[in-house]
Amino acid sequence: MEVYTSMMPVDIDATVIANRRLSADYNVLSFAAPEIAAAARPGQFVMIKTSGGQDPLLRRPFSIFEVLRDDTGQPAGISIFNKRIGAGTTLLSRVESGMRLAVLGPLGRPFEPVDPPAEAWMVAGGVGLAPFVTLAIALAARGTRATLFYGARRAEELYCVDLFEALGVSVVLSTEDGSRGIRGRVTVPLGDALERRSLGNPVKLYVCGPTPMMRACAQLAHAHGRACDVSLEQVMGCGLGGCYSCVVLARGGDGGKPHHTRTCIDGPVFDAQRVVWDEVSGH
Repeated sequence: MEVYTSMMPVDIDATVIANRRLSADYNVLSFAAPEIAAAARPGQFVMIKTSGGQDPLLRRPFSIFEVLRDDTGQPAGISIFNKRIGAGTTLLSRVESGMRLAVLGPLGRPFEPVDPPAEAWMVAGGVGLAPFVTLAIALAARGTRATLFYGARRAEELYCVDLFEALGVSVVLSTEDGSRGIRGRVTVPLGDALERRSLGNPVKLYVCGPTPMMRACAQLAHAHGRACDVSLEQVMGCGLGGCYSCVVLARGGDGGKPHHTRTCIDGPVFDAQRVVWDEVSGH
């Protein structure tokens, strides 16, 4: 597979312009970062220093959720979709407007949007929703029909659906407890849709979420002969390929012998059939 190259990432002290709390555990954090916003492509990420001190020492990776624009339409900033899990994400849930944090990006291999007549099916589980707003915008600009399959444990954990509906995306919701949408995991409506879709109608899957969900989606895509890209959520220390903390076992583009590769520079977006799923760590 060819090496993806992009513009040189920038490292800036970005001012927090808003912290929209969605629930006790989720928030959308917005930064003034025009340099990063102007260069960002769908599916790329940033590395954020979650405090001004040394604890936590390392930055944390976050998909770019939105590219924010000013009144003239020019890129002005970015947002991230944060779930409070550990020390770093807890700090990000509490920051206030006016604070400044170090933000490095944009980083990583992006999604490649398909063009009509192909359709795009985005599949998100939980915080895996994060990379899909930028992809949905790119698809809309191409006139590509898009569907979002979005699953969570219960209705209260389905967020920002209105962002996708406003972009003309068809939304299919599922919850494990049946409190909203289809009862079951997101693979239930996805599998049904794949069964109904004739091979003469091209569709590509884009998937992000818990590792077991992505593995199941990859298996469904393969069984139905559909292209599928996944955005892996590996632990990262630097985001630049230097620390080797995010390696995964993946096959080469020619399907050859698997080798360890760095998610931060060869990904986070991978062809799902390249990934050796039994060797992927994650929740």
